[in-house]
Amino acid sequence: MKRLVVLGGGESGVGTALLGQAKGYEVFVSDKGIIKEKYKNVLINNNIEWEDQQHTEAKILNADVVMKSPGIPDKVPMVKALLKKGIPVISEIEFASKYTNATIVAITGSNGKTTTSMLTHHVLNQEINVGLAGNIGDSFAKQVLNHDFDNYVLEISSFQLDGCFNFNPKIAIITNIVPDHLDRYDYKFENYIASKFRIAQNQTKDDYLIYDADDEVIIEYLKNNSIQSTLLPFSLTKTIENGAYLDQDNIKITIDNNQIIMPTKNIALEGKHNIKNAMAASTVAHLLKIRKQTIRESLENFQGVEHRLENVLKINKVQYINDSKATNVNATYFALESMEAPTVWIVGGVDKGNNYEELYPFINEKVKAIVCLGVDNEKLMASFGKMVDIIVETQFMSEAVKIAYKIAEAGDNVLLSPACASFDLFENYEDRGRQFKDAVRNL
Repeated sequence: MKRLVVLGGGESGVGTALLGQAKGYEVFVSDKGIIKEKYKNVLINNNIEWEDQQHTEAKILNADVVMKSPGIPDKVPMVKALLKKGIPVISEIEFASKYTNATIVAITGSNGKTTTSMLTHHVLNQEINVGLAGNIGDSFAKQVLNHDFDNYVLEISSFQLDGCFNFNPKIAIITNIVPDHLDRYDYKFENYIASKFRIAQNQTKDDYLIYDADDEVIIEYLKNNSIQSTLLPFSLTKTIENGAYLDQDNIKITIDNNQIIMPTKNIALEGKHNIKNAMAASTVAHLLKIRKQTIRESLENFQGVEHRLENVLKINKVQYINDSKATNVNATYFALESMEAPTVWIVGGVDKGNNYEELYPFINEKVKAIVCLGVDNEKLMASFGKMVDIIVETQFMSEAVKIAYKIAEAGDNVLLSPACASFDLFENYEDRGRQFKDAVRNL
């Protein structure tokens, strides 16, 4: 009997453990932290052996294969010891994909991957049997075990791709690549770029790679590396023969001389970056033979993603917007770009080596005041202190919202778009977004 060891007892870990058990593996789950009650109960009810708050070497180093949670870096001693012994260390995506014959649409990128994944799933779901997994919802492994859909849309991070070796999606999307998570890649941007492109490493000319042709990092990589996939770029500025582009107010998508045209004026999601997300989703839908009418209607009625430019409330003619999911500068760039009114901007958190310069034009043009919300706001004060008349520091969400309420006037926006990770003051970006919404509702 082969032995599967799962490192990390969260959603992907427990899903993998269940699928592994069903496929005849002897399974052991080990977590350095505390496994949540709901996951412990699943393991106990299924008679799967587990431990938490420790890694027992003797029970791990005898594995035939190890699935590690994406949150565990390759640099930790346990992973190094496994690799030294020649034991394969893979991701949940790699493990689960072996057990399904579904058509897989895999989506990665520094920003926009959640919106693009949810939008793609929303469009496809109108006409075909499709699951949504990866970084969203129930784990891919658990869905393969319980539902095995004919198609899957998977949102995949670079950390998950690092553990993929044979995984080969029929359709891959790279939304964009900007410096992010560099602490996991020896602070080398090229390592992070290569990690994203692992999504296409096993593709052949019968598979498709959809990507942003306006992204210089992607274009440069494609120039210097041979990718076998059939390429379907999308662009806001260039005319694209095979792929998607914007022609005045219409998205034009051409695949094998078959063109469809989608008007953009009624797309539910606002902002240029969302036209790109719509192009990527529509290209997938066109490839999978979804009717044009269905694609158009789906783009017009899609509700968007929580914590991503989410309109919360209008109070005294001031619009409060929750963009807590903006955990890097590039995401905040899109948020500020889409602001049509003077904006009170709430920013800050754990800085991942941010360079704020690309935001300067928007600060001058749109931002009337800045509220810094973080344990250490020094860099923000240094970057923006001279650019706005009002810049305030706080370490509480409720206070940040009250300060913004006092500053904002009728017709203004109050935007939470932190450009930073949330772990200094909050559990995660969802917790930060919910606290913002609660504070707004309590005004």
